[in-house]
Amino acid sequence: MAKILFRRHKKEYVKELDREITLAKERFFYVPDTNKDFITENGTIKAKDLTKKDGSTIKTNKGKEFILFSAQFKDEYSRLKRTAQIITPKDIGIIITETGINRDSKVVDAGTGSGALACYLAKICKEVTSYDIKDESIETGEANKEFLNIKNLTIKKKDVFTKIDETDVDTIILDMPEPYKAIKSVKKSLKIGGFLVTYVPNITQVSKFVEEIKKDDSFVYLRTIELIPRKWKIDNRIARPNSQAIGHTAFLSFIRKIKS
Repeated sequence: MAKILFRRHKKEYVKELDREITLAKERFFYVPDTNKDFITENGTIKAKDLTKKDGSTIKTNKGKEFILFSAQFKDEYSRLKRTAQIITPKDIGIIITETGINRDSKVVDAGTGSGALACYLAKICKEVTSYDIKDESIETGEANKEFLNIKNLTIKKKDVFTKIDETDVDTIILDMPEPYKAIKSVKKSLKIGGFLVTYVPNITQVSKFVEEIKKDDSFVYLRTIELIPRKWKIDNRIARPNSQAIGHTAFLSFIRKIKS
């Protein structure tokens, strides 16, 4: 099993300068292979030390301390190979909560891209199927699926504009420039009461999609949102928003099927 090494943030007051200086910045290191020594800029950690129990404090050959613990899914997920911009965790979270995706859910995702969304949902859902027409996306998705040891994800090279094979699907998520072209396929595949989610970067794409979905009374348009989190700097007397923040990623639109 992969391990994580955590280095604490370390400061020291320098009297001559009359201020604190940073000796080491807080950092997490991912260790994929515990059978060999791990080298950092703070020195080398012996393989035998990487097998110690979680929470152990271990030292490099230079005497620098690290805390050791086993890697979790989030740590593995952050190591996925990327060939395109992925749906960010902040957006995945709202997709899950708005649609109620859970361990009994049957989900379809298109397009696959790097497979990040499909892999994340597969850790939660009963069954996930992902569609894409690009060989590179299929290959990357399969590689990431194997890396995370996911068994309940099927990746298909097929155009969802033409047909979605799965029926009685709980949630369908479309991460593509023209989601309105898949409305007919979605209608046949999605169960009554199920959710359709679209993920697009431009508001003009949202407008076109919503205009088309409202023409079909089998669906009800719920809402369109975007999430822009604001991180805060908390350090002694400093308590303020960070100067830099993650801005716009995409617009999320939520639709529900209410009849055949």
